[in-house]
Amino acid sequence: MRVLELYNTLTRERSALLPHRKGRFSIYTCGPTVYRDAHIGNLRSYLMADWIRRTLQTLGNEVTHIKNITDVGHMRQEVLEQGEDKVIAAAIAEGKTPAQIAEFYTQRFLADEAAINILPADEFPKATDHVEEMVEIIESLLQSSLAYEVGGNIYFDVNAFPTYGNLSGNIHESQLQEAVRVEADPLKKDPRDFTLWKKAEPGRSLKWPSPWGEGFPGWHIECSAMSIKYLGRHIDVHTGGVDNIFPHHEGEIAQSEGYTGSPVVSHWVHGQHLLADGVKMAKSAGNAFIISDLVERGIDPLAFRYLCMTARYRTRINFTFTSLKASETALNKLRRHYVLFNNASVTNQDNEKIEEWNKRLLEKVCEDLDMPGLLDGVWRLVESSDIEDSGKAEVIRRVDNVMGLGLNLTSNMYDLPESIINKSKERASLRATSDYEASDRIRSEIEAKGYLVEDTADNSVIRIKNRSEIREEKWKTISSSAEVSSNIAEGSLFPITVGVVVTGFPEDTKRCISSVIKWTDPDDTEILVVDNGSSDSTGEVLEEMSTVHKNLKVIHSDHTIGDGAAKNVLLKVARGKIFILLDPSVEIKGNFVDRIGELLDSPKVGIAGLAGLRTKDLLHFHDGEGESGDMDAMQGYCFALRRRDIEKVGLMRESFRYYRNLDLDFSFQFKEKGFEIIADHNLPMELHEHRGWTALSEGERDELSKKNYGRFLKKWRNRTDLLVSTT
Repeated sequence: MRVLELYNTLTRERSALLPHRKGRFSIYTCGPTVYRDAHIGNLRSYLMADWIRRTLQTLGNEVTHIKNITDVGHMRQEVLEQGEDKVIAAAIAEGKTPAQIAEFYTQRFLADEAAINILPADEFPKATDHVEEMVEIIESLLQSSLAYEVGGNIYFDVNAFPTYGNLSGNIHESQLQEAVRVEADPLKKDPRDFTLWKKAEPGRSLKWPSPWGEGFPGWHIECSAMSIKYLGRHIDVHTGGVDNIFPHHEGEIAQSEGYTGSPVVSHWVHGQHLLADGVKMAKSAGNAFIISDLVERGIDPLAFRYLCMTARYRTRINFTFTSLKASETALNKLRRHYVLFNNASVTNQDNEKIEEWNKRLLEKVCEDLDMPGLLDGVWRLVESSDIEDSGKAEVIRRVDNVMGLGLNLTSNMYDLPESIINKSKERASLRATSDYEASDRIRSEIEAKGYLVEDTADNSVIRIKNRSEIREEKWKTISSSAEVSSNIAEGSLFPITVGVVVTGFPEDTKRCISSVIKWTDPDDTEILVVDNGSSDSTGEVLEEMSTVHKNLKVIHSDHTIGDGAAKNVLLKVARGKIFILLDPSVEIKGNFVDRIGELLDSPKVGIAGLAGLRTKDLLHFHDGEGESGDMDAMQGYCFALRRRDIEKVGLMRESFRYYRNLDLDFSFQFKEKGFEIIADHNLPMELHEHRGWTALSEGERDELSKKNYGRFLKKWRNRTDLLVSTT
C-alpha cells in the first residue's frame, strides 16, 4: 500500500511516515499566539499540516491532531527578552482583560482556519491550562541535572544535552551564539541556555505558583508539556514553520527528550515562508495580510488555499494579489468543470479508469506532499479523453478529500430560474433572425441580474457569476514594480517628469500635486503619482484631478508595496529627460524646474535637490540647515536626476520598504559611479508635516529606521572614499 513520504528536518532526508501504532498517526502542530490575528503567512504552515492529515486519512489511517493555543504572550522568546507580554499589551490597548483578548483572537483564528477549509484539530489545548504539566517537566529536568536554578529563574543547561543543535544544524557554539536571541542574565552558565521558568517581577499580573516561587513558564516548555500530555511519549509527526526550527523546536527536543529519556518525535516537518514583495511576510515589515483583508476585497479565501497548492511546502512563495486573483480564477474554472462533470449522465462507468486516475493522483501527493503535481494531474484529468465526465467527477471528489477545496459543496451555477431561461430562449430567437441589437439588449438585462452569458457559434451558455466576476475594481492596480514595463531605455517624451509616492492623506496629496501643477507647464511636464495602497479617499482625489489635468497619470497599487518598489515604479514609467522625485510633504512655492535644470546641466552632477547631507564617517549624517553645494547624499524631499543615468546607476533597492535612509542608499549608488550631488537650499519649496514619520509610533519608526540604516552600512560602510571630505 502507498505511504506518504516527507522530508524530515532532523535527518535531512525524505522518508516514509510510519506510525508508532499501526494505522493510527499522531500529529502535533505549533499553534498561534493569540494577541492579534494570524496573517496568511502563518496560515500557510497550518495548510501544510492539514494536507498531511488529509493525505494520511485518505490513505486509510486514523489521525489524532493536536494544535496548541499560546494564550499568554510572555511564553514567547522575544517577549521574555523585551519584558513585555503581548497579550497583556493588547488587552491594555483594547481595554479588555488578557483572557478576553486571548479568547477573542482564538475564535478569530478558528474562523480563519474554517474559511480556508482547514480541518479542526482534535484538541486546541491552551498554554495557561497546562502550567502544572510544565512545572512537572521542569522539576524532572532539575533532578536530571539538565536544568539549574539561579536567582529564581530556571534555565536549561545546553551543555548537558550533547545533541542540542542537531535539528537546526547550529551545532557549534559560535553558530548558536549568533542564532539565538540572547536573553541577558549574567548569572547563566552559558548565554545559550534558555528559559524554562522565569521569576515574576513585582507588579506582573499573570503569574503562577511553583516550587521556586511565583513566576511564569518559558516559551518552549509549553509545547513539550501539551504534546506529551495529549499524544504521549511517541509522536509521529510534528509540524511548524521554518521559523520554529531554532530556537523553539530545538529547545522542545531538548526538554522532551531530557524528560522522557528517549526521542519523542519521529518526523519533523517544516513549511517555508510566505513572502510579500520579496521579503518575509510580517506585521513589522508592513506586508502582512489576514483573511479578513481578502474578504474585504471580495476575494474568496479558498483562493489562498489554491495559491498555496501551486508551490511545494519547502519552497518560498511570493504572495501578490495578482497571483491570488489568478488562483481564484483557476479555482472557479475547476468548480465549473466539476459541476458539469457531476451533471453528466452515466453511460458506461469505467471503475478501472477511476481507480487508475485516483492512484496516479495520490502517488503525486505521497511524493513529499507534491501539491503542484497533484494540481497538474487534476487539470490533465479535466482535459483527458480516456475517461467519461461522470468518472472525472468521481475522481475529483475523491482527490478533493486531500486538496480540501470543497468542490462537492459547489452550487450548480448552471441552475437557472424560469425567468432567465425564458429570456435566454427569447434571445436565442433574436440571434437566429440576426437581430443582434435586440439580442444584446437582452444579454445586458441578463448580466445585470448577476448572470454571465457565453456565446458560441451554435448556442449560448448562461451561468451565475462567481464573486470575482461580480467584484467591481475601482481602477487597474499593480502588485509589484515587476508588473510595470520599463521605459528607462526609451527616448524622452517630456523635458520633465515629476514623480510622487503617496500612501494616503488626501489633503497632503492634493496640496503637493496642486502646487506642482501651478508651477509647471502642462505641455512640458509629466506628473506621475503612485497611490501606494491608500485606504482613504486619496485614490479618488487623484483620479478626479487626473480627469482635469491630462498630464497627470495615477498608478494604483493594490497594497503598500514598499517605498523602494513604489519609487522604482515611477523611475520605470517616467518619460521625462529630467526626473524629479518629490515627497508629498513638499509644497512648491515658485519656479523650481529651471534651477534644477541648471544644476543638472553639468554631466558631473548626478543628483540635485533641496536638502543635502554630509558625513565624515558614514555613521553620523548632518544636514546643516541652509547649506548648499557639494553633498554626500540628498534627502528625499526633492531628488532630481537625469533619467538616462538610471541605466548606469540602477534602480533603488526594494529591500527598503520604509522610506528612511533609502535616499542615502540611492545617493551612494550615484556617488559610486562618480557623480556629484549638489544641494540648493533656496529652491522654492515649503516642507510640511512628514506623515511617513509622524504616522508611526516612536518605537516603530526607530526600529524601521535602524533596519534600513543597517542595510545601508552593510553595503557602504567601507566606502569613505566616496565622501566629499575625502575627495
